[in-house]
Amino acid sequence: MTDLDGLVQQAADQLVAGHVGVVVIALTPGSVEIRGAGRTGGENGGTPGAETLFEIGSVTKVFTALALARLTVAGTAELDEPLAALLPGGTSVPSRDGQEITLRHLATHTSGLPRLPKGMLLEALLRPSKPDPYAGCTTEFLLRGLAGTRLGATPGRRFRYSNLGAGLLGSALARRAGTDYETLIDQQICAPLGLADTGVTVGGDRSARLAQGHTRRGRPAAAWNMAEMAGAGGLRSTPADLAAFVRAQLDGGAGGVAEAIRLSRRIEHRINPVAWAHLGWMGQRLHPRQGAHLRIWHNGMTGGFSSFVGFDPEKGVAVAMLSNTQRSLDRPAFDLLRVLQTEHA
Repeated sequence: MTDLDGLVQQAADQLVAGHVGVVVIALTPGSVEIRGAGRTGGENGGTPGAETLFEIGSVTKVFTALALARLTVAGTAELDEPLAALLPGGTSVPSRDGQEITLRHLATHTSGLPRLPKGMLLEALLRPSKPDPYAGCTTEFLLRGLAGTRLGATPGRRFRYSNLGAGLLGSALARRAGTDYETLIDQQICAPLGLADTGVTVGGDRSARLAQGHTRRGRPAAAWNMAEMAGAGGLRSTPADLAAFVRAQLDGGAGGVAEAIRLSRRIEHRINPVAWAHLGWMGQRLHPRQGAHLRIWHNGMTGGFSSFVGFDPEKGVAVAMLSNTQRSLDRPAFDLLRVLQTEHA
């Protein structure tokens, strides 16, 4: 068997060639290894590790979708409930061919909504130096744009990745729960799973553990806060928290979380013959010549960070990577996951 500690450290050391700092996490049925390399950057420089805080970008979407599953299990929401039922009265929500957008559609990227809110692309073009392109995405901005949005497909028919859909889902679920998005995630996921460092905001002593983000070229990048679009990519987390989160995906987690995890993976929308969308997660089955391994995964990227979480529930192995550089981690993460899958065949 491969030495897991050495394998993970080697992966981290190799990634530093293209990243300012990186942390690699690997889980097998009997162990977890977390190893960092490079620099956290900023005034609190040092080697990133298990307690370093990173923006996790679109990995946030799996937390949002799991919150939907938890509320569904509790009877507070329903997967096939129209989005309009969770928005302020009088909100105009687009439909097509008589089909309304439901919460299931938002969590599986089958709503027909565009990738970005109406008006945001123009704003980004007019102000390309704006540090956080989502800063102006207030509730009013999103709902006003939603009223003028035309769907690209009938809801439920076609996979079309949408940050807007995930942002609306997070906002709508928080409204249904009578709270804000950060509190929703804390109550539904972080508290029951013991995730102490996952949230939207960072303050107090925790700010000293926040890595400085960097552009693809290694220049310091401003933080993204996502405003009312937080459900699409606004969370920050640590390698330790992500290790606990993915362990729950493999082992079931505690109490109502386990039932919600099972529900999130029972839902599938087929994208093509070998890939599909769960609630939040992407799924893929490799060709038999590649081992026929199962991959359930999601990646993320903000202005200064990149992230990846992937696992195989059949083999009980998982990989997560976090970097404070805007450079994809997908290929090395998939490569490491495949090594673990082969070792635990």
